[in-house]
Amino acid sequence: MHINEAIRSRRAVKYFDPKHKISATDQAELIDLAMQSPTAFNLQHWRMVVVDDVVQRQAIRAVAWDQAQVTDASLLIILCADENSWQKNAAKVWQNAPDAVREMMVPAIDAYYRDRPQVQRDEVMRSCGIAGQTLMLAARGMGLDSCPMDGFDFDAVAKIINLPSDHVITFMLAIGKKTQDVWPKPGQLSADDVVIQNRFAD
Repeated sequence: MHINEAIRSRRAVKYFDPKHKISATDQAELIDLAMQSPTAFNLQHWRMVVVDDVVQRQAIRAVAWDQAQVTDASLLIILCADENSWQKNAAKVWQNAPDAVREMMVPAIDAYYRDRPQVQRDEVMRSCGIAGQTLMLAARGMGLDSCPMDGFDFDAVAKIINLPSDHVITFMLAIGKKTQDVWPKPGQLSADDVVIQNRFAD
């Protein structure tokens, strides 16, 4: 499927075939494609919790407004982020760079993030958003459908997945085969509504 078609045909699907399975090969390909997503300073903040345990899925559904896609989708990924990746992984993600580049980038990362918790959080949210969109488009390209979700109790899900204290959940993503078509888009703003040329008017 051409990327343009994947973008235009991607919709948030609520009803999935619970019998449909995604092969281990395709699942690995989806994760690999998501990991090609860009991140600030190459920090790769995202952590993808793939939930395949049936009991755990049921527990998550119970704190997610009983939404069927949590248990029925072939794949449930909880997109999390390590807010301290800038401290933990800077040297690792720049280890293959030329020495001069690495010696410049690692301290620059520390200087940019240290004592700036809002910047740290903003960056991981952006990174997970980009990775999530990559996952959705990659899934669509495989003929699959998806549903990004934030309709759940974040604290409860954090407990279920044993989320580390320096991580944050950004959203969940259900991926699988839809069982019914979604309704037409209920309303779409025009380009005139959303594109501002150069600057906002006074």
